[in-house]
Amino acid sequence: MSSGILSPKDEFDQGEKADIGHSEILANPELMTDAFDGENREHEMSLWAAVKGHPWACFWAFIMCFTIVSPSPAHLGSPQCPDLESRKSTLCAEQQLMPRQVMESFDMFLNGNFVAQGAFRERYGVYVEGSGYTIPTRWQSALLQSGQCGAFVGVFLAGPITNRLGYRWTTILALVLMNATIFISFFADSLTLLVVGQALEGVPWGFFIANSPAYASEIVPLALRGACTSTLQMSWSIGGIIVAGVTYGLNQRTDEWAWRIPLALQWIFPTALLILVFLAPESPWWLIRRGRKDEALRSIERLGTKSGEHAQQTLAMMERTVKIEAQMGGAPTLLDLIKGTDLRRTIITCLMYASQNFAGNLIANQATFFFEQAGISTDRAFQLNLINSCLQFIANAGAWFLTAWLSRRTIYLWGTATNITLLFILGICASVSQNTATNYAQAVLGIIISFVFAGTLGPISYTIIAETSSVRLRALSTGVGRAAYYVAEIPMIYLASQLLNPTGWDLAGKCGYVWGGTACVCWVMAFFFLPELKHRSYREADILFNRKVPARKFKSTIIDVKDNE
Repeated sequence: MSSGILSPKDEFDQGEKADIGHSEILANPELMTDAFDGENREHEMSLWAAVKGHPWACFWAFIMCFTIVSPSPAHLGSPQCPDLESRKSTLCAEQQLMPRQVMESFDMFLNGNFVAQGAFRERYGVYVEGSGYTIPTRWQSALLQSGQCGAFVGVFLAGPITNRLGYRWTTILALVLMNATIFISFFADSLTLLVVGQALEGVPWGFFIANSPAYASEIVPLALRGACTSTLQMSWSIGGIIVAGVTYGLNQRTDEWAWRIPLALQWIFPTALLILVFLAPESPWWLIRRGRKDEALRSIERLGTKSGEHAQQTLAMMERTVKIEAQMGGAPTLLDLIKGTDLRRTIITCLMYASQNFAGNLIANQATFFFEQAGISTDRAFQLNLINSCLQFIANAGAWFLTAWLSRRTIYLWGTATNITLLFILGICASVSQNTATNYAQAVLGIIISFVFAGTLGPISYTIIAETSSVRLRALSTGVGRAAYYVAEIPMIYLASQLLNPTGWDLAGKCGYVWGGTACVCWVMAFFFLPELKHRSYREADILFNRKVPARKFKSTIIDVKDNE
């Protein structure tokens, strides 16, 4: 083995040594035999055998995904809210929330709840006749979108920094930055400073969302890739549930601690995660790309490969894939994402991320307000939203089994088709003469749509994203893909607000026609362009893309274990 253990300083100075030590593998029969055996063993490993043999890999993947659980301000609130009566303003601000992974989602949700709190509105709002104290429209928009703008910057920074420092140190850096920026929000004494704090907090959120799916997909065996990457969607649900509980419990307070306590609770996540991530192993794929094979071997062993022979075979398999990809180019750059066959992979990643905003998810994220607009009483709307959140969590857990049983394309296409049907039925229910039965029918349909999304489209999107990009460009690809999500999300949030708000288009359940139409576009694009990568090693995925195999033929195309092109 070539390189030994390096100090952290040396670890940061390895940028120029990207392909050390594995240039000979394709010409070494012994190493190639190990690579063949390692890949065959991964293909033969069952889901249960992978779980039993790699519990630590599952644990570390979950910990990295948990960085997405914190709450923030981005998707909450609507420009129309200040013009509504006080009760509807509260619903509008509180419920138009977009789920984020646990840490990111916890931070993202807070501000939307703040603009609904009486103490916060009285401190920073203006008095509107007939509505009481409300936060001005421009400040609601700023609070809700500042974190997204910061995250947009963060996802672009994440790729180059991760390529330089690795997933582990980049995440530690982001957690330290997160701790520091929370101080700004916590001690903010004006809306201006709070917006600045949320924008700066958004930068590490971008690091988390870009790195989590990539790291999770690289440290687990092939059989576990689907289940572990789909955990990201569950992290969003956990973050939303935590925020709902915290803000609900403090909503009756009339002093500044009604919003400062939730802000302070943000420190719990990065502080605990800092310790865990420091103890986590680095991705062996990243270490091999840096030529640090000794460390990569130890990382493989820490992740659950106890047999020395099996660890060597896994190492050889990774080296072989890295070498094949290295022949396509040198050090990865953002421009590489739009060159050759990587352009196709980048487009698929971006479409998967962006499509999360078009297939009914925004109904799930506006649940309480949607229920209210469908004619449900305020108290019952909040009860239904709690039920909806719990059902989403259950659906997220069910996705683990779906990814093991069904193919990626099957889950995505049938999940989207199911929601298309439900969305058009929702539109029809809202178009007929309204009564109690139709009101509850719309509410139930909204819950079912949320459940389907949480069990199919949402989690499987992260799996597809993690598997589609090449190993060499994965950190860059997941970051750019997430940027596409933000680009699509911002106008869609505005559209969702317009569709539901009484001062907008006031369509209530008729918005099902709109989201059903956009979901149809997602289904058609997925049918023609989404490849099936279940049970495919990263080497096989590279070969399939390089051969320009049509998406619908990925599953049936046979790749020999000895192919290196």
